[in-house]
Amino acid sequence: MALRTLDTLPDRVGGSLAGTRVIVRCDLNVPLKDGVITDDGRVRASLPTLKSLIDQGARLVVCSHLGRPAGAPDPKYSLKPVAERLSELLGTPVAFAADTVGASAHEVVDGLGDGDIAVIENLRFNPGETSKDEAERDAFARELATLGDALVSDGFGVVHRKQASVYDLAQILPSVAGLLIATEVDVLDRLTENPERPYTVVLGGSKVSDKLGVIAHLLPRVDKLLVGGGMMFTFLAAQGHKVGASLLEQDQLDTVRGYMETARERGIELVLPVDAVVAASFAADADHVVADADALEDTAFGASGLGLDIGPRTAEAFAEAIRSSTTVFWNGPMGVFEMPAFAAGTKTVAQALTEVTGLSVVGGGDSAAAVRQLGFSDDSFGHISTGGGASLEFLEGKKLPGLEVLGWEQ
Repeated sequence: MALRTLDTLPDRVGGSLAGTRVIVRCDLNVPLKDGVITDDGRVRASLPTLKSLIDQGARLVVCSHLGRPAGAPDPKYSLKPVAERLSELLGTPVAFAADTVGASAHEVVDGLGDGDIAVIENLRFNPGETSKDEAERDAFARELATLGDALVSDGFGVVHRKQASVYDLAQILPSVAGLLIATEVDVLDRLTENPERPYTVVLGGSKVSDKLGVIAHLLPRVDKLLVGGGMMFTFLAAQGHKVGASLLEQDQLDTVRGYMETARERGIELVLPVDAVVAASFAADADHVVADADALEDTAFGASGLGLDIGPRTAEAFAEAIRSSTTVFWNGPMGVFEMPAFAAGTKTVAQALTEVTGLSVVGGGDSAAAVRQLGFSDDSFGHISTGGGASLEFLEGKKLPGLEVLGWEQ
């Protein structure tokens, strides 16, 4: 079955959205510091769907989670700053309900006119949203359903979870995917089914164990696999190199050797770092030097030195591999990009992705945060995914309940 899309919603509710109360499940889980949004990428990603529904005269009830509150109201996780930012971006008033399914939510929704929009409070203030108990989840979903006549599911970052607003609600109300989810599915499907070649995957981040599934699933499909970030030291150790105090997963060495053998057997180019930036300690102002990959402990720091970024020769080799590719998927920074001294590798990789003539995809999570922090605009890339974990699970070939309930079959 194909994904049910936004353009089919009018027929599902009687032919017109004018006057229809549409619950829109977005992913507005943005980073906040002292109540101020530090990266509004996810808010902006929700705009096309919201604008389309507003233009059709729907009455929008926007809902989302934010952070990990313990199933009860917590002011530091309030969606009020998000509602205010959404109002600024849309250029229209956005009402805000101080609860999820209580008196305030019903009063705000009852006051909506055609084309109006409201945001209800953080879904995770109610324990039913993330409950493992199906009955509890269903009960909350049915309370949410009283606020709307239809559901547009557009929070791609949570489609890999069975949560009340994502999974259960979609079975109660007429439900379709929003434009964001439709785009994410289209792009990620292109990365797994007949990608244009040469096809390169760039993986970074802290741990190999976080990427086991995606490596196993994508390895037979790619032409080149580039490995950086903290996970590179497990690969280097698997080659027999000493890595000092760098992040190392000893229990993954045999698995990594297996990947390396698979790459050899299949003629896949596995590109590993030839140098790294080694620091005296994990600190922004730590002394650091560039060392060859086979000499990481031969610096002044000895065995106590730790690698915090790929080195300049590696960065240029990665950039060349990326620029010569037609399809590129990147997930995970190349180093500790939050510290300027260890951001060069990530910045070089990001710059190379902007120069790809085909499809370049930044795989959400820390990668998306990195490119924005390093000064790149979203439209410099073919696509920036809004769901790190969901993107990886999709690329692992896993079934995602939030997509299956909307008709999608991988």
